[in-house]
Amino acid sequence: MSDTTVLQQEIAVEQQHVDRVYARLAELRRDASRAEKEGYRLAGVGTFGALVERDAMVFHAARRRHALDTEYEGLVFGRLDLKTGATHYVGRMGIRDDGSKPLVVDWRAPAAAAFYRATAAEPLGVVRRRMIQSSRERVIGIEDDLLDPDAAPDGMRVVGDGALLASLAKATGRGMRDIVATIQREQDEAIRSPASGVTIVTGGPGTGKTAVALHRAAYLLYSDRSRFAGGGILVVGPSGVFVEYIATVLPSLGEETATLRSLGSLVPGYDATRVDSGEVAAIKGSLRMRRVLERASHDAVPGAPTELRLLYRGTLLRLDANALDRIRRSALPRGARRNEVRGHGFDRVFDALWAQAREARVSGLPEKKEFESELADRTDFREFLKAWWPRFTPMRVLRWLADPGRLRAYANGVLSRDEIAALQGSFDALAEHGPTISDVALLDELDELMGRPRQPQRKTKNPFHVRDGIQEVSTYADRQAAARAQQVRREEDYREFAHVVVDESQDVTPMQWRMIGRRGQYASWTIVGDPAQTAWSGDPEELDRARDRALGTRKRNSYALTTNYRNSSEIFEVAARVIRTIMPDLPLPSAVRSTGVEPADVTVTTGGLPEAVRELTEKHLAEVDGTIGVIMPVPRHDEVAGWVAGLPERVQVVTALEAKGMEYDAVVLVEPAQIAIDPAGVRTLYVALSRATQRLTTVGTNPGWLP
Repeated sequence: MSDTTVLQQEIAVEQQHVDRVYARLAELRRDASRAEKEGYRLAGVGTFGALVERDAMVFHAARRRHALDTEYEGLVFGRLDLKTGATHYVGRMGIRDDGSKPLVVDWRAPAAAAFYRATAAEPLGVVRRRMIQSSRERVIGIEDDLLDPDAAPDGMRVVGDGALLASLAKATGRGMRDIVATIQREQDEAIRSPASGVTIVTGGPGTGKTAVALHRAAYLLYSDRSRFAGGGILVVGPSGVFVEYIATVLPSLGEETATLRSLGSLVPGYDATRVDSGEVAAIKGSLRMRRVLERASHDAVPGAPTELRLLYRGTLLRLDANALDRIRRSALPRGARRNEVRGHGFDRVFDALWAQAREARVSGLPEKKEFESELADRTDFREFLKAWWPRFTPMRVLRWLADPGRLRAYANGVLSRDEIAALQGSFDALAEHGPTISDVALLDELDELMGRPRQPQRKTKNPFHVRDGIQEVSTYADRQAAARAQQVRREEDYREFAHVVVDESQDVTPMQWRMIGRRGQYASWTIVGDPAQTAWSGDPEELDRARDRALGTRKRNSYALTTNYRNSSEIFEVAARVIRTIMPDLPLPSAVRSTGVEPADVTVTTGGLPEAVRELTEKHLAEVDGTIGVIMPVPRHDEVAGWVAGLPERVQVVTALEAKGMEYDAVVLVEPAQIAIDPAGVRTLYVALSRATQRLTTVGTNPGWLP
């Protein structure tokens, strides 16, 4: 029976239970509404006792109805199959059938604790743990962990990574069973690493780094919920494709406590997907860019007035370009934030004009305060100030770098001529196409350099306020719950996370480490990556310094994952041959699974490439039931996507960079030779070659790419 058929059958099993739960939920909602209406009828009795009883009855019924309404989405998210033979479903709230038998166990109840705490090393009586993904009332996916294979009854089905571990555990010979124990032990130790400090997890393709990172987030939320749910957990991935992928894997925890962001969407207002070439990304990612941006943030505004002329009481007051430049420089010394000292600049303009007026002995010159008030009332003067020193946005300043003269001035002595020329083309596209992923870190740096104008403090709304002088009846527990809800409702650019998870950390540039670090100043960290997969082609020492600065002096705990349990040994052998051409001494994980199917390499003419790609993709669709990744060099995404247009949704078209962290049942890799054009490209090709679990086919016009 195919894996897809098993998955569909198991989803159908869970759907039956979920249907029972929602049917019971509908009954409870009707009961709560009925009780609320009956409570209001008590007011007709006319006694004070009846009114008190009415208030209590209505309050509790309304609160129950509200809870049933708000916990509707994804109500059931887990299942525990215990060694005793019992089964517990875990969800956002506890629900019993009309005979008081539990249909769902509240995730906060002691009976649900094993859902978060059980591991392969310490199963706590759990044989199988199942995570259930739902869209409203429909089950759309399941993922299993087989925690105690020896206790699994005959016929127990295991879906997802757990199914792979189960099949390895049941393989002939003690060796395979030892490998499974090693995989689970390595991952478990990293997941349960101390909550404080920095946990660093390294491992090659297929070793389960992402699974460790996400399970660790779940473990921390359970072990110290008040700290990590209150402060929040930030999970940062390399791309939007990757974040969308892990969003379905992260187990629901009963509330929105984890924030998932890609490097291109970490700054509010931006969701960048464009990527720069390796050369340009290395320049933009370098810490030298901070000096370039600092110069830009202090420069005169393009097109701003270069002279101020005011006729005041018959006397001409004038500030020329040199005077205005001196005022700007004195109000904006190095280290000052432009948006925060805007008022100082205006004050110095007033001072200079006042000095001129006194020197010119203006007739009837009032006191300075009145003089400033008179100027401030003039529309022409206010318009000058707004044009000369406007409120700046990071994007406005970054666009100045598209001007060749300004870019050369800002980068003079910081970047080489070749680097400046390479940057020029990138910033030229900024206005039309928006920022690249690398640009987002520059925008965040500019935001830091310029600061923000002061905003009026918003009043916190009282959740129990009805109207003037009237508040809802509330208990201490209600007020505490409302306070916790207010705590989780964070500002758009929240920067006080309690824990930060960085996945695919080997691709984070020095400037991006600064961006992430601003959001993790008070956090503990989990850093997950594989140095062999890095696309960074800049100074490795600069990268280490930037990362160390972001992490601070926190204690570090390091863990290495050594077993590749996702790639077949035949597929990983090809990837290993490629990476060893530039890193011959690199310790690689051991691929323990063999399918007996060797990867295929197809060479075609340029004209025959589109047809070949489509035919090979269709071939894999017939061979495997899962996802097929079509991976290509970054510049050819749209072109290749057109070749496979119209194929089933399980065909996913991604670039070699977007493929990082992703896994597919089969992969068609297009033009591998065009990816491996330099050492950084060889590492990217290594990533692309190690995405497939069952089938790998490479196709291109150059047959000499494989060593």
